[in-house]
Amino acid sequence: MAEDKSKHFSRIIDSGISANHSAGLYELLQPIDDASHTRDRKRSPPDSACTRGTRVEVVKKVTAWTADNISAADEPHILWMHGYVGSGKSAVSQEVCDTSERQDRPVASFFFFRNAGDRSKIWRLATTLASQMADMIPETEPFVRAAVKAKPALLRQDEAGISLQSRMRCLVYAPFKAAVQRGTGLRASTRLGGPSEEGSTTLAALARGPFLIVLDGLDECDNKDEVQELIDGMFTFFDDNPFIPLRVFITSRVEQHIQSHLDVPGVRLDNLVDHCSDEDIATFLDVLFKNETRRNPVIRAYISEHGEWPSPKDRQKLVKHIGGSFIFASTVFKFIMSTAESGSSATPMDRLPLALKMNPGLDGLYAQTMARSEHLPHSPDIISTIALLEVPLPMSGIAELLGISTYEVVNVLVNLQAIIQVPGTDDIPVTLFHTSLRDFLTTQSRSGRFFAHPRQHVRLFLRCLQCELVHRQHEVESLTNRSQRKPAAVYALQNSAAHLNRGSDLFESTEFDCAIQLCRETLGLYPDAPELIQSLGRVTFHRARRTGSLVDLEETISLNREALELRPSLHPDRSLSLNNLGNALQDRYRHTRIVADLEEAISLQREALELRPPPHPERSLTLNNLASALRDSYQCTRTVADLEEAISLQREALELRSSPHPDHAILLRNLTISLHDMCEAMHTPPYLQEAILHCEELLTSHYLVGHEYRPETLNRLASLHQKRSGGTEQSH
Repeated sequence: MAEDKSKHFSRIIDSGISANHSAGLYELLQPIDDASHTRDRKRSPPDSACTRGTRVEVVKKVTAWTADNISAADEPHILWMHGYVGSGKSAVSQEVCDTSERQDRPVASFFFFRNAGDRSKIWRLATTLASQMADMIPETEPFVRAAVKAKPALLRQDEAGISLQSRMRCLVYAPFKAAVQRGTGLRASTRLGGPSEEGSTTLAALARGPFLIVLDGLDECDNKDEVQELIDGMFTFFDDNPFIPLRVFITSRVEQHIQSHLDVPGVRLDNLVDHCSDEDIATFLDVLFKNETRRNPVIRAYISEHGEWPSPKDRQKLVKHIGGSFIFASTVFKFIMSTAESGSSATPMDRLPLALKMNPGLDGLYAQTMARSEHLPHSPDIISTIALLEVPLPMSGIAELLGISTYEVVNVLVNLQAIIQVPGTDDIPVTLFHTSLRDFLTTQSRSGRFFAHPRQHVRLFLRCLQCELVHRQHEVESLTNRSQRKPAAVYALQNSAAHLNRGSDLFESTEFDCAIQLCRETLGLYPDAPELIQSLGRVTFHRARRTGSLVDLEETISLNREALELRPSLHPDRSLSLNNLGNALQDRYRHTRIVADLEEAISLQREALELRPPPHPERSLTLNNLASALRDSYQCTRTVADLEEAISLQREALELRSSPHPDHAILLRNLTISLHDMCEAMHTPPYLQEAILHCEELLTSHYLVGHEYRPETLNRLASLHQKRSGGTEQSH
């Protein structure tokens, strides 16, 4: 069939049949001017380009492939580079196109862009590529004209008339093949099924390498069925013509309709995430800051007085905060350098610290993507679980933890691959492409109906207990080895406590009852297991805090003493038992005011802290617990040394849990309370200033939005300001 069409094409040309020569090919095809790499990027997004010194290796790798001649029948003609939003796909595409032009190799391109009229549709792709091809390879023009003469409907700018495969075949593939056949000196009917006997083509445009077609942002095209048709048509053409000197470079996010057709043998795959480096982001920011410094007299004056800005430490923080996303880097930089709003005197130096706490610009995209799966069963639970998990789980682990089927998890996630990394195998965890997505999902004011409510921690904790019970039952019944634990069971053992802590204020009484019942059932299977004794003690402790029950508190203390006895001095989890028992004794002191309980609590927390030297992951928690006990001691004895030590410990804890860590706000609040107490005890300006700064930071935190602690913090800040100004009025 391919041979017959090629003969037909040649006969049209050789007999002198041509399309309307009174009109230029450009006017005939009416390509989309702003879809190619030569567009004015300032007017026609994406305004993406590789900053000098960035993306060097990945661009070099792609251009080497595009320039290499086809030498084997099974060599891939298609390279698909995928990556998450903001990873720089369009910038790489632009640089590949520009590099090809600089090296005098022919390239045609189409940059899809959502909500940009015809650039988000596929129907003018063939005419646009054909127009560019004729400019690069003039020998193709008469064949394009012949195709239009034979089928005028090829010029339609909508879906009516002729299929996409026919448009691409008639306007791009067949004209290019015919021109190449003529250039080899062979008969037009010769099938490009093997190397030419006469050597390489004599087409001047192909002297330095194959013709390259670049399709950027294929996921931005609205016509999903036609995208698949486009890919299928490429395979058909390349299968029929394995040595044709044509390569196609495609970039997109990972979307199911694209992945299902391109993640196949015969396509070369590359993940741009593998090429995202902090060094590239640092180089990108260096160029931006240098250019802005030359233009901005305020920055130059600041540098003249204070030295380098941003400082190396702040640059490093900014690079880490950005996390490999060029679009995020660009958005953050624009925020830092934005013109001060009316009534604001903020300078770029003032905005830099704020930029380290913000993730602007991606919320709309996240919401748009999330909407694709919100109608599916279990979608809110699945998304909230991924956002709130302490460590990522594979899809089967998520399903087991939630008590649903794996296929239901897959069904939700296949639509979200632009922002969530969905692995192809079940031994790899599901991860978020960027940490800003977790911030979005856990901030109700930003995510709205997609908010991952903290109540989900309660469900996750109960599910952890259920998974643990089921696994322990299987161990008893079938003597299952612990090394055979499923991912959800391993997760439950290691992380259930974190979900209990994060959701403890949100439990209903019946949920506490259910949790205690599950713990007692599991402990009944292994009565001497310290981790199970400890698990029951945690739940009774949190219920005691909610209800004020001394009965629960007494049981908690008894359970924790039992667990501690089973964990002697060299046991790796002894510090955990010390910590838990210390907390329970401190709570009983607050009920009974028995000083011996507080003294023992302080002693236990000191021992726990010694067992958790830096960089122990739980050191911050123990620092905070010891500080809390010392502050209680200060309230009891008014010994300022206790309060000074508490503040020192809280400062260290806060430094170990910098924003946006979920514990940062509560640690900041605790330090603010201690500093306020110190200001009440003695008027010390440094403590006063530090307390005011921390109160102001706390009030900007999402943690206090709608929280009962907000009025308390406002009152504390007012009191501190009055102390600084010498005021004596009470704050209300």
